[in-house]
Amino acid sequence: MKLTWLDITALVLVIVGGLNWGLAVFDFNLVNQLLGGVPTLETIVYGVVGVAAIYVAMLVPKLSKGQ
Repeated sequence: MKLTWLDITALVLVIVGGLNWGLAVFDFNLVNQLLGGVPTLETIVYGVVGVAAIYVAMLVPKLSKGQ
């Protein structure tokens, strides 16, 4: 299966979200640092990452079948 730009974007967003959670162990918020602590932008990014996670969850069965 060939990945579309949307598939790749969603995967990158999920990876960034995972890294942010991993860095939380060290009390470091990557999204906050990248966006300069703008709460509205952070909320939007977290929402987009959440939607990307749902999209990737639906993408996984297709990837595992190789369609």
